Amino acid sequence: MHSLRMVTLAAVMVLSAVAGVRAQTASVDDTAKFLAGMMPSADSPLLPLTNEAAWQRHAKFFDGAFGQLEQRQLSRIRAWADTNLAAPKPTMFYMFSGPDFLYANAFYSKASTYVLSALEPVGSVPDLTRLPRGGIASALYNVERSLGSILSFSFFITKDMKTDLKAGQISGTLPILYVFLARSGMTVRSVTPVSLDDKGAAYFAGENAGPHAVRGVRITFAGSEGVEKTLYYFSTDLSNSGVRTSGFLKFCATLAPANTLIKSASYLMHSGNFTTVRNFLLNNSATIIQDDSGIPLAYYNSTKWRFFPFGRYLAPIDKFPGLYQESYAALFRRAQPIDFGIGYRWRTHETNVLLSVRLADDGTPAIDATASAEAPRAAPPPRRRPRAFIGSRPLPDFWPFWR
Repeated sequence: MHSLRMVTLAAVMVLSAVAGVRAQTASVDDTAKFLAGMMPSADSPLLPLTNEAAWQRHAKFFDGAFGQLEQRQLSRIRAWADTNLAAPKPTMFYMFSGPDFLYANAFYSKASTYVLSALEPVGSVPDLTRLPRGGIASALYNVERSLGSILSFSFFITKDMKTDLKAGQISGTLPILYVFLARSGMTVRSVTPVSLDDKGAAYFAGENAGPHAVRGVRITFAGSEGVEKTLYYFSTDLSNSGVRTSGFLKFCATLAPANTLIKSASYLMHSGNFTTVRNFLLNNSATIIQDDSGIPLAYYNSTKWRFFPFGRYLAPIDKFPGLYQESYAALFRRAQPIDFGIGYRWRTHETNVLLSVRLADDGTPAIDATASAEAPRAAPPPRRRPRAFIGSRPLPDFWPFWR
């Protein structure tokens, strides 16, 4: 009888231990690694899921894709930034970014605070151990699909990303941020919802910022050196009407001056509907790295900025007629060579990168308030380009970042 009681007690203890393991919630860092195709920690409840064929195929695919991207793009961007960026500021702004932490970190790896913003919602990542049967394979496939264009061409196909990340259990930009943080060698420490009221004050984890608050997420993370950094992503309308009624730019102003990145921005700041965010960036940036889809050269106060062109300026792609800048073309006639590609013209021999450095501040605006955009004009005749593909699927002639 005594032996039977001992056996029964041992069985209960084993079942309790198994139930405890199943009841565990995976850490945000293990979740990020798992979605990125990287092994979670040895005691993670996600570890058994790495034995599934879908995850192993996913991990192999991402190992290859990110390995090629590191060699072809990211390592070269970091080397370029190390050579050309002196005394970077602790904060970087990346408007019209989507969840693109990958290039934010490549250009400004020394930043301690990253502020990304776009229309895409934050979304969510549920407990992956509780997904229904087949849910893991579906979720991993949708993540892969949503990253296809940025892994190949440096920017998102937004309409595809919206479809892919609404198709399953995980959604929005958060899973992509997880993947990029993990694949950038970061340890994710915390993920907290954040909202901004109309004065730019931040409210965290369910605090009430009011009915018209800007919603976002704050992620704290650290690299191999162990220094804690912060990533903010805000889902917000950056048009004039959007930013004038929100506290987003007021929040950003508390972190200025910053370094700024603008790429694949659909030439929005060439129009009159995005003058507020354009002027904010000119007046609150210490450096601006952009392709020609960013701020038109005419709006920079030339007495306040020094320009360093790299690469080659061609006409905007066919979807954006009338946006060729003669002054930009003149500036790029003295451009230095570049060994990576970004933006809509993502091929290295077609890429343009402009580094603008703000000169010592004497209190005058960094924007040319008297400027107007150059008169629309026909671009030079385009050269025939080979068709681009993701896998076996041809890309359309234009890969829209913004709707």
